[in-house]
Amino acid sequence: MTPAEEIVQIVDENNQEIAAVTRELMREQSLIHRACYVLVFNKAEELFIQRRTLTKDIYPGHWDVAAGGVVLAGESYEDSARRELSEELGIKARSLDHCFDHFYEDEKNRVWGRIYCCTHEGPFALQSDEVEYGMFVPIQTALNLSSKEPFTPDGIEILNKYQIQI
Repeated sequence: MTPAEEIVQIVDENNQEIAAVTRELMREQSLIHRACYVLVFNKAEELFIQRRTLTKDIYPGHWDVAAGGVVLAGESYEDSARRELSEELGIKARSLDHCFDHFYEDEKNRVWGRIYCCTHEGPFALQSDEVEYGMFVPIQTALNLSSKEPFTPDGIEILNKYQIQI
């Protein structure tokens, strides 16, 4: 099954489940969906950022501040977060801390995200069709870099909110 054929959970403005459709249809119709975001820190409290591949269906080639992705139909946020960590970074987090939920909307993306954080030192096994490169940086370095290089806009909004809440 290709990513476009995956069946994803569609929700309304209040994050209530209303349908399950293919990822392709969700993107075409800009339907509100769920996604998990996992901020991965090392013991020095640096954030792992990753450059998305040019083949990603949204924000290709952008830096991303979180591992994660679209929640599949019938999948919980936490199950999605654990699956995405394993797929994208090749890790199993001992624990995931729920930070907050966040709604994000732009012309390409309408999403209810659940934000988690975890600590992991690596090494990582990056998923080659999704992640081109990754590195640990201080949060402020990531925010500064976002004014010079393309970052996922939902990720930057989430990182700013995270920074306010810690």
